[in-house]
Formats: sequence, C-alpha cells, structure tokens
Amino acid sequence: MSVNDTAHNDNFAWNRQVYHRLKLALSLGLRRQLFLAVCDDLHLRNQVAARLHSTLAYPVGQVLYQPSDTQENSTPAYPRIVTLRLNLNDPNPIVQINQWLANYPPPIVGGSKDTPGKSLPIPAFQIVGVEQLTKQPVAIQRLFLHYLRLSEQYFSTQESNRFLDSSLLLWIPRPWLSAIQQSAPQFWRCRTGVFAFAGEPTPTTHNSGYPERFSSSRSLDLGNLEQPIPDESVTAATEMKFEENEGFKTQTQANHRRKNQEASSPIVDLLNTVPQPREFTTRSASGRNDQLLSSLSHISSELTELVMATIDTVIAHDTEDSWQPQQILLEIEALHSQQASGELLAEAYHHLGSLYRLCIEQGQSTLENLMVAIIAYQEAISYDETSNQLPDILNDLGTLYWMLYRIPPNLEEGQTYIEQAIEFYQLALKLISPETHLETYARVQNNLGTAYGDLARFSNQSENWEQAVSAYSEALRYRTADMDSLKYAACQNNLGTAYWHLGQYNQPIVHLKKAIASYNQALIHYSPEQEPLKYGMIQNNIGTACWNLAQYEQPAENLQLAINVYREALKYRTPANVPSACAATQNNLGTAYWHLANLSQTPKEIRQKYLQLCISAYEEAIALAYSLNDTSLSFDLLATHNNLGLAHYQLVVDNSFNGDKATRSQHLEAALDNHLQVLNGLSKQPEVYQTTFAYVVKTIRAFHSELGIQGQNLALSKVPSQLLAEILSQL
Repeated sequence: MSVNDTAHNDNFAWNRQVYHRLKLALSLGLRRQLFLAVCDDLHLRNQVAARLHSTLAYPVGQVLYQPSDTQENSTPAYPRIVTLRLNLNDPNPIVQINQWLANYPPPIVGGSKDTPGKSLPIPAFQIVGVEQLTKQPVAIQRLFLHYLRLSEQYFSTQESNRFLDSSLLLWIPRPWLSAIQQSAPQFWRCRTGVFAFAGEPTPTTHNSGYPERFSSSRSLDLGNLEQPIPDESVTAATEMKFEENEGFKTQTQANHRRKNQEASSPIVDLLNTVPQPREFTTRSASGRNDQLLSSLSHISSELTELVMATIDTVIAHDTEDSWQPQQILLEIEALHSQQASGELLAEAYHHLGSLYRLCIEQGQSTLENLMVAIIAYQEAISYDETSNQLPDILNDLGTLYWMLYRIPPNLEEGQTYIEQAIEFYQLALKLISPETHLETYARVQNNLGTAYGDLARFSNQSENWEQAVSAYSEALRYRTADMDSLKYAACQNNLGTAYWHLGQYNQPIVHLKKAIASYNQALIHYSPEQEPLKYGMIQNNIGTACWNLAQYEQPAENLQLAINVYREALKYRTPANVPSACAATQNNLGTAYWHLANLSQTPKEIRQKYLQLCISAYEEAIALAYSLNDTSLSFDLLATHNNLGLAHYQLVVDNSFNGDKATRSQHLEAALDNHLQVLNGLSKQPEVYQTTFAYVVKTIRAFHSELGIQGQNLALSKVPSQLLAEILSQL
C-alpha cells in the first residue's frame, strides 16, 4: 500500500499495526537505520512518539546498573531512545544528534580495577517538529532539505559520526514526505522503512513559545470492574477490587529530608475516594521558556522537553516557597556546573520527581507527568544509591510504572509496565526488612500483590495470583488492625480478592472459603454509618464469593447467604449514591435468585417467587445501566438482557405457573424482546450469536405451545424481516 493512501476503514486497527511494526523496528537496536514516520494528525503523532519514548527509553535492568565490584561507581540513567525537537533556526538533524551525543556521551559500565568497562549503546533518535517548518521562511525550508541531501554522505561513508551507530526516526507530515522525495532523493534512497499512520491533518496554529505536548492531558483510567462469570444460561458478575496502590508519600517542603507518610494516589477502588484535581495556575507563554530550554546543557534534553511540555499542568502549591519546575531545572543545572556531589544532585532530582509525584497525587496522572517523575527518580538513584530514601523511591517508581499501565489504551505495553513495577518493588524489598522499615515493608508488599494481580490478566493467571496471595499475606503479618484499622481492612479485602481469583483455577472450595474469611475480616473494620460505600462493596464481594462457593457445596445455603449479603449491600449501594455499583449488585442478586429457583430441592410454590424476584433485580440493573449513558459497567449488559429473557421464559413454561393467557403472553413477549435486543447488539459471532438465536427460536416455540398459532404469529411479527427465513426453517 502506498504511504499516500489515507483512506482506511478502521484507522485504529491500522495505526495499531503500524505502531507495532515501528516499535519492533526500533527495539531491534540495529545500526544505520533511517525510518520515516508519516503522520498528519499531530495529536496522534505526539501520542505515538510519547509511547515509544516511555516504552523504549528506560527499560528496567538498563537503568539501575548493579555493580559487580564494590569499587565501581554507579552509572546515571542513560536512555535507549532520545526525542529531539528540530531546531528551526538551523534545521540540521545530524548536527543536533551529534551535539546531543557530545553533551551526553554513553557511560562506561562493567569496569573494574582489573578490566576496562564497556560503553553503553548509542541511543536511537526520533526527531519531531518538522511540520513547524511550514511556518518558517522559504529559505529555512530549503536549508532543511539541503541538510537532508548532504546526509547521504554520512550514511555512505565511515566517518566518525556517532549517530552512525544508531537509528534515526524522522516524523514528517505527508506534504513534507513529497518534498523529501522530490528535493532530497539522496536522503530518500537511504531510508530503511516508511511507517504511514492514518489520520486527518491538524490545522496549523500559531505556537507562542511552548513546545507541543506529547499527548493530551488524559487522566488515569478509572478502570473496569471484573468481567462477568460465564454460565451456560446465566452470568454472574463480580466486583473484586483493590485498595489504593499506596506507593506515594506526602512530604513537607520545609526540609529535603522529609518525613515519609502514606497518602492516597488516584486509583480504581470503591474502597477509596478518588481525589479531585486541584485548581491549576495558568501561565502565559513567553520567550523565557525557550531561553530556559536552550540554556540547560547538563540535563538530558528528553527530561527538559517533558518538563517544558508540562509547565501549564504542574500544580502550584500554596506555600511561600512553592516549587516550580523551571526553578528546579535551573538548580540542577547549577549543581552540575559546580560539579556538586552525587548526594546533592540526587537530592535535586528527587526534589523534581517529588513535585511531579504530588501533582500526580492530585489527579493529574498524564503520561508526561508520569515520565518526568520516573526519569527524575531514576536520575536521583543513579547519583546516590546509598540514600536512606532509596526504598521509598524504588516503591514510588514501581507505582509510577504501575500507573503507566492504567493509562488507556494500555493493551500494547501493559504487561511490560507491570513487570517493571514488580521489579522495582522487589528491589525495594531487598533493601529493607520489617524490623527496620515496618510500614514501608507492609506498603511495598501490598503494592506488589496489586501488581501481581494485574499481571495475571496477561499471563500465568494461577501463578501470579498465588504470588499476589503471598504478598498480601506477608503485608498482613506486619500491618495489623491496631496500627491502622482501615489499611488493615483494605489489605484484607485485597487478599480476599486474590483468593477469589485463585479459586477460579485450583482448589475452589479452599480458596473461596479463605476469600470469604478475608472479606469478613475486612468488614469488621468498616462501619456502615461512617463508611457506607466501602461497607456495601465488601458485602457485595462476600455475596459473590458465596455465590461461587454454591457451585461446589451446599448450594441452597450458600445461595441464600449470597442473596442476604447482596440485599444488605443494596442498602448502601443505592441508585442515588453509586448507580453503577447498585446496578452491578442488582445484576448479581438476579443471578443468585435464578440459581436458587433452579435448584432441585427448591419447592415449586417458592420457585415462582424466586423467578419473579430474579426478574425484578435484572430489570432494575438494566434500567440503571441505561440511565448511566457512558459510564463503564462491571457487567455485560447484553448478557443481562439474555438472562432476563430466560427468566421470563422459564416463569411461563414452569409447571407451577398459573397465570392467564394475557400474563403468559406478556412474559413471553418480554423474553423475546430481550433476546432480540441482544441480537441487534451482536455481530454474527459464531458462539454468542448462535446461542442467542437459539433462545429466540425456543421462545417462539413457547408462544406456539402456550398460546397457539395466534401466539406464534404475534411472535413472528416482532422478528426483524432479515431473520424470518432463518427462524422459520427451524420452527
């Protein structure tokens, strides 16, 4: 396909494929590779460039170098990919790359008194900002093309240009692709690959001095609840959730050696209140930013670029000595110029990372803010690996990488980010013990359990949930109810969730009973008067575990227990307070009633009552779901429609039903309407579609058997015309 073909039926799928190919090409680390990335949509370009940087620049294991000799010095963090913005005054990308390498030569690692060290690889470089040339004089545009024409000699000779040992990725819009093909054919012939992204051109606007942001300021994804439990006829939804990942600490600004305290980070648990973003201070753009950007010669350009791109969003703290990122960058630059000690440099970088961490805690968990905090903390560690704050910094780094996984879309790099988070948590645990760092040890173990639970979504489910159980259990050895009852309760809830998941893979009775025990321990410390939402959530989780346990032993007793706690949860999970949670619990309640109605030991006279209660619960769940518009649900709404249809159907065909013809028709019509609504929401997926189609046919047959030919005709009149032929062939 030509790179000029922009019409794609599914831009998202296309761009995702292109991104994966580009990421793979860069990650191979080959020399003398020239890649052209073509993208007219600046928002998409910024998003992809930032994702490449966040994934490839600082892989764990290549950031913290463990010395093999005690005399070996620590090595500063060194990137594997560098993002540079084209210098519009002198648009020569090769000169910019060589200048960067002169300022930041690859460090030597692995050396000792007996053996020489080895230089780290030259990073790859991605150049952005070519589209800004359109607003420059024609002479500048021609100069850029002239430099590209001259670049052929760099690729074809063995001159000592450092960039020859790396790869170059040049981001360009389509008009500039055509210009390069026509006016710089030498450069075009040297290309290794062209990666064309689909998207509409972004209108050019005047930029008054600020660098473009790498992505829009998207907040953390609040996440979906656990998916429904599949059942042959009915599905039950769970709502297994975690305590906040507590990796961040609130620190006072009076002293750089601040007291560490646990604080909430904005994450995905009804156990916790998501903090609201504080009001931002808006600053006007000025030439001072560009001057600052060009004056920092000792700080890595990628860190500077990211900081400058986030100036507008960093929270100004209401204190006399409030920190500003510009000021901190200048302090770090001055320390470098003065050849300050590693401890002072580490403190300054930690200062910068803490500012962004506090900004993140207030809800501004954008990709840029997370990356600044990550790079700053990594630099802090590289300059002082003996700091007494190192365990807390490692814990914070683990949490920051975990938060990268929570930023949507997270499918591509999610597993990598979580694995990086786990590695940092494990590094922190190697440096501390519960005897010396009791609270930090328990906090890191809790966070490690959360990370393993998320990793289970990608691979090795049983093994990772076992690791989560182990981490939470270890945390609870030292986090007692006497120390902090609410954190103890939250960790017990986490442990219950891990046991519940583990019960889906092995020893279900053992693990589900342990899950119920943990949830009950958590419930003790949540007062329904003071913590109604948390109390209701734990009750819901107990109900789900009891429902699950009913599939293995004492079904009537455990289903009744599930119903009781679901009903208790609904006293606090109301449509007014938490409509989405209320809908989830109503859906779970309907499922429990369904199964209780269908037990062989359930008396006939009570079965009808349970089915009616099942229908009422499902109808309430569906009504609430449609009132929520775009709010994410924790259960499959189409599956609930199918479940409701089955309940209406069974109510009529049950031998104990004694309703008249009008009532029978009413229930069968409701069953058919629900199943047809599901068909309208499905593509022809072989299993799901055919199962629902079979429900439609079965319901139409029930119309005939219960109401005669007139009933069948009524049913067929409701069926879409395109389905009639297929349905008639099966009646």
